[in-house]
Amino acid sequence: MMRNSLKLILLTLPLIGAGMGYLAYTVQTKAPPDQIVAAERAVAVRVIPARAGAVAPTLRGYGLVTPAETFEAIAQVSGTVAWTNPGLQRGAALPAGTPLLRIAEEDYDLALAQAEANLRAAEARLDELAVSEDNQRAALEIEREALALKAADLARARSLFEGGNLPQSGLDNARSAELVQRQKVQGIEAGLSLIPTQRRVQQEQIAVSRASAQAARLNLGRTTLTLPFEARVASVAVEEGRFLRSGEVAATLDGTAVAEVEAQVPVARLRALLRHTAPDAAAYAADPAAMTKLLEGLSLMAEVRLVLGDETLTWPARVARVSETIDPRTGSLGVIVEVEDAYSGAAPARRPPLTKGMFVEVEIAGKPVEGLVVPRAALSGTSLWLVGADDRLAAATVTPLLVQDELAVIGEGLDADARVVVSDIPFALPGMLLAPVEDDALAAFLARAR
Repeated sequence: MMRNSLKLILLTLPLIGAGMGYLAYTVQTKAPPDQIVAAERAVAVRVIPARAGAVAPTLRGYGLVTPAETFEAIAQVSGTVAWTNPGLQRGAALPAGTPLLRIAEEDYDLALAQAEANLRAAEARLDELAVSEDNQRAALEIEREALALKAADLARARSLFEGGNLPQSGLDNARSAELVQRQKVQGIEAGLSLIPTQRRVQQEQIAVSRASAQAARLNLGRTTLTLPFEARVASVAVEEGRFLRSGEVAATLDGTAVAEVEAQVPVARLRALLRHTAPDAAAYAADPAAMTKLLEGLSLMAEVRLVLGDETLTWPARVARVSETIDPRTGSLGVIVEVEDAYSGAAPARRPPLTKGMFVEVEIAGKPVEGLVVPRAALSGTSLWLVGADDRLAAATVTPLLVQDELAVIGEGLDADARVVVSDIPFALPGMLLAPVEDDALAAFLARAR
């Protein structure tokens, strides 16, 4: 047993020593491995040059088209409808001044004739009063002369009585005759004193009769309902032979000259638009009355759009006013725009008219904001990545003037023609090497959008 262990040790130790010697020799005599120097890798990015431009702040809202003018053919007098215009049919377009219907005139002709007869009778009574006054004045002169004679007789009778040549009865008779005549004069004078009052009463009666005749004449004219402006028939609720009551709506017509759209827009967005257009205007955005007055002095542009499949029709519009209240649920305010000549140029096959009930988009544009225009996606808060010197990544802190849709207008912190990085960099580190590539398509888009 010991002999076998000794043999194993004597054989193993020389082999281990030989291996270690060979390994040491190999390490000392072998050439060192080649070293690989690490090179910096450039990151490919898309860039666009920062170019000056002007972008108009816009505001979009949606609403329904309504006519600016609506005419309700309301009967002002009652009667049987004797005639209706054949064109008074729903959807028909009628010019201004078109008679719509006529109510039977017989009753109103009679009422006018009676009122005019009453007027003539009142005027005749006034003339009669003038003649009566002249007659009474003439009679007064006669009676006054007779009174003078009676007074002279009374004076002679009194003289004779005092001389004892006339009895008491004679003096009494003379006094009685003088009193009777004086009473006649007084009666005529009292009648004449009433004539001015009677004349005023009669003149008022003439005025009443004249007003009655004028009312009858107006009622006769009201038997015909006439369209005051060009319009389309929206509804008809009358026909020949039907009795139409006063105050009843016979038809409703929508004016075609001007169309209105009340677009609901957020108050905050309206304030932002006005802040760029007129800095002092934003304070009035919560007061509809003040805002309506203020909008009259602003040069706001508006456009109404109607989407029909793949086609979009547009109409130029004017910002007219804002609605009277703010919706408490949505915080939106109705901005009303007007479209003139909404029916002009309409062609059923190519371009329909802007009619009531259409759901349209309204875009309102304010005063353009000038600055350097860059893609909105390139802006992170107030920071932009730029390609700096030696194609190294650099960060810039900027002041955005307007951020809207896909665009951002920069006011300060960015130089013209600076190369703005518009692609995402997974691990962006200032100073890293870049391989910039001009994005011509995006640059062209920005140029069109300015």
